[in-house]
Amino acid sequence: MRAAFVYYNIGMKDTSENKLFMKQADIISPDTQRDNRIPPGQHLTEKWPVLHYGSVPIILPDQWSLKLFGELEQGKNLSYEEFMKLPRVKVFSDIHCVTTWSKLNNLWEGVSTAEIRKLVNISPGAQYVIIHAGSFTTNLPIPEFFENDVLLAFKHNNEVISADHGGPVRLVVPRLYFWKSAKWITGIEFSNKDKPGFWESAGYHNHGDPWKEERYGR
Repeated sequence: MRAAFVYYNIGMKDTSENKLFMKQADIISPDTQRDNRIPPGQHLTEKWPVLHYGSVPIILPDQWSLKLFGELEQGKNLSYEEFMKLPRVKVFSDIHCVTTWSKLNNLWEGVSTAEIRKLVNISPGAQYVIIHAGSFTTNLPIPEFFENDVLLAFKHNNEVISADHGGPVRLVVPRLYFWKSAKWITGIEFSNKDKPGFWESAGYHNHGDPWKEERYGR
């Protein structure tokens, strides 16, 4: 599948602020502690490229909601107001995009997936999480979805995340390629079987570990 990408750059904070971001974080993603933080085949950028397929949805906060469903004792819907009342966390992480750029020293603020877990009773047979974001989906094994550095973010580097970057709320999964960090998240489905998402079905790797260069294929 050939994607009609939109691709441009937005500037990054200076080095002194990057150090401050790390100090502000509640959780430090372990990949930021590596001696060499750039995975194989990646190159460093000090900007945050915008890269997506199709148009950017404009979702106002009062129109946004999060649906929790699937292999649960009982599903749940959260309004934006309810979501914003959940405990918050700040995570310091790096970004590695499958298109080969990496951006270091990111501070995310949002709701940990551990808090989402407290809201529902997950059936024992559930092994995967399917992230829904409009017409897009992506898939994750449940253990990786609940890693302590994974969150549903509404701020990046202390600024509200713009629509171009996935606002009002996006998923952030720091240890996998960035396409797994779905923009515009509106649903979390707990499943007893794997369901490859939009990019996985188009040829991207089903897992997406940047340190193993899991870019394409199974």
